[in-house]
Amino acid sequence: MTADANGFAAIPAGLNTTAAAAAFVENVSLNSIPAEALRVGTRCLLDGLGLYVAGSEEHSVRILIEEAEETGGRPEALLLGRGDKKVPAVMAARVLGTAGHAHDWDDSQVSLDPAHVYGLLTHPTIPPLSAALAMAQRLGGGIDVVSGKTFMLAFLTGFEVECKISEWMLPQHYLRGMHSSATVGTFGAYAAAAKLLGLNADRLRHGFGIAASFAAGIRCNFGTMTKPLHVGRAAENGVTAALLAARGFTADPDSLDGPWGFFAVQGGGVSAEKISQGFGKSWSIIDPGVSIKPYPCGVLTHPTIDLMLKLVTEHDVKPNDIEAVKVYAGSNILKPIRYPVAANHLQAKFSLPAALAMVALARQAGKREFSDEFVGTAPMQAMQRRISTELDAEIEKLGFDKMRSRIVIRLKDGRTVEGWADERYRGGPENPLSDAELEAKARSCCDGVLDDKRQSALLDAAWSVSRLRDAGKLMEVIRYVLD
Repeated sequence: MTADANGFAAIPAGLNTTAAAAAFVENVSLNSIPAEALRVGTRCLLDGLGLYVAGSEEHSVRILIEEAEETGGRPEALLLGRGDKKVPAVMAARVLGTAGHAHDWDDSQVSLDPAHVYGLLTHPTIPPLSAALAMAQRLGGGIDVVSGKTFMLAFLTGFEVECKISEWMLPQHYLRGMHSSATVGTFGAYAAAAKLLGLNADRLRHGFGIAASFAAGIRCNFGTMTKPLHVGRAAENGVTAALLAARGFTADPDSLDGPWGFFAVQGGGVSAEKISQGFGKSWSIIDPGVSIKPYPCGVLTHPTIDLMLKLVTEHDVKPNDIEAVKVYAGSNILKPIRYPVAANHLQAKFSLPAALAMVALARQAGKREFSDEFVGTAPMQAMQRRISTELDAEIEKLGFDKMRSRIVIRLKDGRTVEGWADERYRGGPENPLSDAELEAKARSCCDGVLDDKRQSALLDAAWSVSRLRDAGKLMEVIRYVLD
C-alpha cells in the first residue's frame, strides 16, 4: 500500500474493507471471542442499561418517547419509559440510543495512536447495544427467541466493527467536525442488527452501503438536544439498514472503499499500517480497550475533574476560599470543551468551568449536578466565572496521545494550590472502575426512577446475560412508566 509522509492513504484498489467487514460479521462465532472481551462487554452492557434509565428522564428523550407513542406502528419492541407499550423496532432503537447518550455518560473508545486525538473517537457501546436490544425483541416475538449468548455475539460484533472503522480512519474525520459516535456508530448498530438477522454474502455488503449513506452527525450540535439524537439515529439507521438489506434493498457493495466510499469521503482515507489489522484478529474492546465514564460529561474533562476533586479534598478548600481557578491544557481539550460558562446542563457537559465548579461546590459531579436546576443556581453561575482556561504551549508540544492538564487554584488568603492531572485517568483501561464502582454508577443512574429491588434486578440480569434464554427480556428490567 502506498502511504504519504504521515503514513496515511486512501483505500487502494484490490483491498476491499467492505468485503472484509461483511465476512467478519457473517463468520464470527462466540467461540472466537476471547473470554476477556465477553467480560468487558458484559460490563459495558450493565453500564448501558443504567444509562437508558438515566437518559429517559431527559427532556429530549421524553420528546422522542411522545413522538414514538403518537406515531405508533407495529408492536415489536418496548418503548422506553412507557411500560408495556410497544412500537416498531426502529423507533425503539432511536429512543434507546438517544437515552443512552443523553447524559454523555456512555463509554469511550481508546486509541494509543499518537496521530489520533485521544478521547475523540466513538462511544462504542450504545449504538450496537440499542440495535441489538430492539432487534432481539422483534425477532423474539414468535416461537424463536434470541438467547443471551447470541445477543452478546451480535453486540460484540457491532462493537468491534465500529471501533475498527473508527480507529483506521484519519483523525481529520473528527477534527473536520464529524461526530464519530453518529457516523461510525451507524456501522456498529448495523453490524449488530445484521448479525441477529443472519444476513450473509451480498446482502451484508449492500447493508453496509445503506448504512454508509445514513451515517451523519456534526459537532456544531454538541451542547444541544441533537447531540444525543446523533446516537439515537445511528441505532435507528443501523436497524433500518439491516431490515432493508434483508428484503433485498441494494446499495454499492464496496461502500467503505474507493474514491467515493465512506473512508475517502468522510475521513480522507485510512491508516496504511492499521488497515491490515483486520476485524477480530485483535479485539478493540480489550486492546487498546474502552473507558467506562465516572462522570456524565465529555471524557476529555475527566482527568481535570479528578484533579480538582483531589486538590479541594486534600487541601480542604471550601467554595468561599477560592479567589480564582486557572486550567491549563492543550487545544485537543480546549477546542471541543468549548463553553466558558454553561447556561444549562447540556452546555455543562462541554465546559471545564462548569464541571470544576460542581466539584468546588459539591465535591462531586454526577447526575444531580449535571441538571438545569443545579447549573442554573446562583452559586454555580458565580463559581464558573472564577474559573478560566488557558492554552498551555508546553502541554501542546507534548502531543495529543494523552489527555494532559494542570490546575492552579488561587485562594483568597494568598496561597495557591496546584497540580497535574493523572494521565491514567479514572475509568480508563489503565485505571478502570471496579465492578462495585460500576454497580454504584448504575444505581446512581436509576435513582428516582427504579427502586432498590428493581435496581438489583437490573444488575443481576446484566451479569447473567450469557445464561438468559431470551435476551429480549433485558428490556423488562428497565420497563417502567415515566411520570
